[in-house]
Amino acid sequence: VVVLGTVIAGVATPTESAAMGAVGAIILALFGGSLRFSMLHQVAMETTKISAMVFTILAGATFFSMVFTYTGGDEAVEEIMKYIPGGQWGFVVLMMIIIFLLGFFIDFVEIAYIFVPMIAPVLLKLGIDPLWFGILIALNLQASFLTPPFGFSLFYLRGVASESISTMEIYRGVIPFIFLQLIALVIVMLFPGIVRVF
Repeated sequence: VVVLGTVIAGVATPTESAAMGAVGAIILALFGGSLRFSMLHQVAMETTKISAMVFTILAGATFFSMVFTYTGGDEAVEEIMKYIPGGQWGFVVLMMIIIFLLGFFIDFVEIAYIFVPMIAPVLLKLGIDPLWFGILIALNLQASFLTPPFGFSLFYLRGVASESISTMEIYRGVIPFIFLQLIALVIVMLFPGIVRVF
């Protein structure tokens, strides 16, 4: 209620609501009698590791983007994209396919911070609505949470599922949800006005 409620009500951003959720979890653990310093220490260490990883990727991606642009990489990509049949639509469809395939093997953070800056100048020059394209990328990255072998959600499911449930069963179980994500992606792609309804 605290985490999702504040986001839906527009009271807090997702980051702020996550912080409130963390405080709420600590309070619940305190009243439940399960709060231990060792547990807090472990959580703090894991949070530090993940934060360090994200900021390292962000710093590396920023450096890569600067070098890529300085050496004319964006112009080279733009030149290559001229030969894609279908103009704007050809570019959008190809990028969605590439991002979907990258999602099988690369974390969404790397895709967002490294691949997207490479294609951003091209989509702007092609006159593609950046908000619409950003929503398409977000929907595509949602599917990457479910695609084996590196989908984050698959690891979470493996952690909470019974040992009697095999990993392959989990992989098969997420297939309908991947299709739902792709259907949503196609709907937003075909009806761009949806992204500006709210």
